[in-house]
Amino acid sequence: MSESTRPATAGERTLPEVDDTEALGRELAAQLQAGDLVILDGPLGAGKTAMTRGIAAGLGVIGRVSSPTFIIAREHRAALPGRPGLIHVDAYRLGGLDELDALDLDTDLADSVIVVEWGEGVAERLVERHLLVRLRREPESEVRSAAWEWVEH
Repeated sequence: MSESTRPATAGERTLPEVDDTEALGRELAAQLQAGDLVILDGPLGAGKTAMTRGIAAGLGVIGRVSSPTFIIAREHRAALPGRPGLIHVDAYRLGGLDELDALDLDTDLADSVIVVEWGEGVAERLVERHLLVRLRREPESEVRSAAWEWVEH
């Protein structure tokens, strides 16, 4: 992907279709490497899992991406040697930092990108810098929007 088609390290975009959400995820994946954390924030139906599908496609991982709501975390191995895998986490039902710690996500950071849905306020402490993607859905519409930025802490 050329520099001109990569999304900026921070930005906003309107996402009229689910395909647009997945396309942005593929573009954001170009910025990611093993050890990166992506936190997806947004209400139910805002496109968090669609964004993760796009990131997974951009990383080229193995397996169908679906919401890990009931299993909390799902691992997708890299399809090619030297590429990162993906750990997809749904933090909605986690009771806080202790339950997040029990997942041992920090050990997965060496080989994978970790995407955490509903992770804001919970997962940031895993790394010194993360990509925060805020997804919104227009009331009574299928149109969504995304704003993203790298956050240092």
